[in-house]
Amino acid sequence: IRLSYWEAYAEMEEVGILTRALASAGQTPASLGQMLNVCATNAIARVMLGRRVVGHGHGGGDKKAEEFKAMVVELMVLAGVFNIGDFIPPLEGLDLQGVAAKMKKLHKRFDAFLSGILEEHKINGSRGPDGYEDLLSTLISLNDDSDGGGGRLTDTEIKALLLDLVEFQFLFFVMVKGDLKIQAGTDTTSSTVEWAIAELIRHPAILAQARQELDSVVGSARQVLESDLPRLPFLQAVVKETFRLHPSTPLSLPRIADESCEINGYFIPKGSTLLVNVWAIARDPDVWSNPLEFRPERFLPGGERPNVDVRGNDFELIPFGAGRRVCAGMSLGIRMVQLLIASLIHAFEFDLANGQSAETLSMEEAYGLTLQRAEPLMVHPKPRLAPHVYQS
Repeated sequence: IRLSYWEAYAEMEEVGILTRALASAGQTPASLGQMLNVCATNAIARVMLGRRVVGHGHGGGDKKAEEFKAMVVELMVLAGVFNIGDFIPPLEGLDLQGVAAKMKKLHKRFDAFLSGILEEHKINGSRGPDGYEDLLSTLISLNDDSDGGGGRLTDTEIKALLLDLVEFQFLFFVMVKGDLKIQAGTDTTSSTVEWAIAELIRHPAILAQARQELDSVVGSARQVLESDLPRLPFLQAVVKETFRLHPSTPLSLPRIADESCEINGYFIPKGSTLLVNVWAIARDPDVWSNPLEFRPERFLPGGERPNVDVRGNDFELIPFGAGRRVCAGMSLGIRMVQLLIASLIHAFEFDLANGQSAETLSMEEAYGLTLQRAEPLMVHPKPRLAPHVYQS
């Protein structure tokens, strides 16, 4: 309960900062994905570590946060680089490109950094408003409050969980001319929201229905709250349909088969690397009618899949994976996506920039670790609520 309060507080504050930034954009086109990236990154960083990582300008983080961000940059670059040993197993042990050596060195830096943060939290703690704690402090309390039944978390397990959240929720960067550059909007949360807004712009009737629901539940005198989300069934359907058409990780993280087995007539040798094609499953015409069309109503009562969830219980739709290795940041990611989509379409009308129209808006996908737009979504946001909603 303590952590849920702190999560909600951090998320709402960061969404408020994003809303004010968009409202003050004026005639300058806004790169929606990049701004969403900053919002989602800071919200998750505050929940995890109790501190913001980046500002809406070029800085904004403290020294430790900047160090953490730099290591995340290197991690994602190494994770995305072409490594010949991944494709020709006999060459893997040779590490011809030095990727494995760099990853081991980076792992030691991560371990030392997180060990320092752990010790700092143990000594000082990291509390939000009214004494509420961030995720790391809560995990440390689970470490300290052993129940005697083997449920105690070790420091190593805490650090591993934090790294899992980094892999699923933080930024993906690319190398451009030897320099590290942010590829706008490629964080899993922000890219999902960017796809959703693009789809809604292309489908004005669906956007109008979602706004009507929001206006009825929330009104025009305040911003969307997390407590409003359960009362927005059509918005929930929009979110599910976005996860279906545009899963942030089109291929699941790779797993290794511990033993040989046979699945549906296919022999899987021990040691095989396995990936689930999440993208293809969600577009299978044998499972979904008109699978390439954006139809949120398929998840509403009377639709074709009214009871399908995205939390790994229904294999037709598994954007976060399933089973024991389901995404560690799933609940936080789902809630953040819902809150951002609801807040954006409730607070703003969006006109496309650079002479684009809804009919010609590109929906081409780009290659990467996450499913990102080939062209960033550039918009002119126009506030549609009472002026005081956009004030700090």
